[in-house]
Amino acid sequence: MAKQSTATIYQIKITLKGSKPPIWRRVLVHSDVTLEKLHYIIQDAMGWTNSHLHQFIVGGTYYGESHPDYGLDDMIDERRMRLEEIASEGDKFIYEYDFGDSWEHVVLVEKVLEPETGQRYPVCIKGKRACPPEDVGGVWGYEEFLETIRDPDHPDHEEYLEWVGDDFDPEAFDLEETNDLLHR
Repeated sequence: MAKQSTATIYQIKITLKGSKPPIWRRVLVHSDVTLEKLHYIIQDAMGWTNSHLHQFIVGGTYYGESHPDYGLDDMIDERRMRLEEIASEGDKFIYEYDFGDSWEHVVLVEKVLEPETGQRYPVCIKGKRACPPEDVGGVWGYEEFLETIRDPDHPDHEEYLEWVGDDFDPEAFDLEETNDLLHR
């Protein structure tokens, strides 16, 4: 039987920095979650595929996995740090995903709550807009991508739709699907 956490619950808002209109998720997590686990929660909540390196930036301190080949050998091990050790109510920090595209997410601890009996955590309670496709080139590349798929006369229109799928809707967000990912 899995051990029940006695930790409080952090309501966090994860916003993709620079996205206009904003792409965001509101998630409830145990305050004692490790940063490694928080990485996976953010991946699932936002809709990323965990295909790239990442780091947490809190003040001037970096947390993540050390990768000496990439010059990332001075990070604090995210497996040994808990969310409650780096943030409390009202605090913000950065989660960066894919150093090439540099997807920066502002993570805000909005509230500290008591756990609800019978509630599974983590759980996404709200969100807006679809996650950009992987490898689209960061926020600026995503803006260009959206312009291209909206313009049937653009020379790359068909190629981009084939790459992302004809049914890509930048306004779509599926709360049930997100929670299915978080709970598997």
